Amino acid sequence: MDAALLRLPLVGFIAADDPHMVGTVEALMGELADDRGFMLRYRTPGDRSADGLPGHEGRFLLCSFWLVEVLTLVGRGKEAAAIFDTLANVAGDLGLLAEEFQPDPAGGRQLGNFPQAFSHAGLIRAATALHRSGAWRGTSWGRSA
Repeated sequence: MDAALLRLPLVGFIAADDPHMVGTVEALMGELADDRGFMLRYRTPGDRSADGLPGHEGRFLLCSFWLVEVLTLVGRGKEAAAIFDTLANVAGDLGLLAEEFQPDPAGGRQLGNFPQAFSHAGLIRAATALHRSGAWRGTSWGRSA
């Protein structure tokens, strides 16, 4: 399983509401997402990741924003808005996002490249999808806009 599969409906390869894609999204969420919507890119076996690099990855913010966008496209705007709020609120004091986030009981921390343009592009695309669907009003960001 690879969170890059979330890109399929975003580039027009398959409709987001196609039963195969809906099943894929459910499988990805079950395998790669935590209970707040933070997505791993893929599972890492043992101490080595699938790309051969040692260590464990954090949760990729871009992949998590792809999830928000796809959930919005299939009509799960309320769920998407809740995940968006969680993701957007990990930004630092300057509103910047890193490449990854490591959730933990103490609140978590941003990891990897900082700031990460891809994470910000994902945030913008997810916010646009939420706005177009009307689900934007369900976010704390949408209430202040």
